[in-house]
Amino acid sequence: MGVILSNIIAIYRRELQSYFVSPLAYAISGIFWFLSGLFFVLILMGPEGILPIVNDYDVRGQQLGLANAPIDVPYEFIRAFLDRMGWLLLFILPILSMGLYADERKSGTLELLATSPITNWSVAVGKLLGVVTFFITLIIPILALEAIALSDSNPPMSLTVPLLGHLALILLAAAILSVGMFISSLTDSTILSAVLTFAVILLLLFIDLIAKNIPGIFGEALGHLSLLKHYNNLIQGIFDTSSLILFASYIILGIFLTAQSIDTLRVR
Repeated sequence: MGVILSNIIAIYRRELQSYFVSPLAYAISGIFWFLSGLFFVLILMGPEGILPIVNDYDVRGQQLGLANAPIDVPYEFIRAFLDRMGWLLLFILPILSMGLYADERKSGTLELLATSPITNWSVAVGKLLGVVTFFITLIIPILALEAIALSDSNPPMSLTVPLLGHLALILLAAAILSVGMFISSLTDSTILSAVLTFAVILLLLFIDLIAKNIPGIFGEALGHLSLLKHYNNLIQGIFDTSSLILFASYIILGIFLTAQSIDTLRVR
């Protein structure tokens, strides 16, 4: 067990370090922060933003002499912001996952890795942990920005919704990256890997819409596989263990399929 853990940590460090010296990773970071910041400002203060709408709502209530029901601005902001962030992942994460194995295959180091004493499970887990950790470093500045914006909310916002929402964001990212890692293990083309990952994740996000047109138990079962449906539940503050189990299932399935894919190289 200790050897397996040491191997996972070694692969994890190697993978994580590769992101911090990669110009592509820095370019992705810049685009991610720019778009996240743009969503942040537009949702909060844009023409159709929450603050102008709430202000207009209050002014109209005063003009009509009505006591309007209060709007939970922090909750509405967090929910709307995390919703946009979820869509942003669809475009950013396939680029992060595309080289996880495709680059190894292209450079010829994948065969060496597959025939090394390190198990394929250890390699897959180490690589996934590395890319998920890099993603978490991307959202840390965004978390700081949210904390500053919400620090003046009165009454103070409960931490349950933002904690559950950001946990959902990380789990969604880990599930997408795990699936992307498996697809990356099938090809030496990073572009093809990114395109296929985008297509598969798009299908998994919209599978709920397809399931609604399929009657019976099969339709219900298919709808339960939707990443978007379970992500939306969590960012609304709805704690559902089935959502956590679904994300964990995608993560484990991606690791399993990746290990099996690399195992075929040992057989050859």
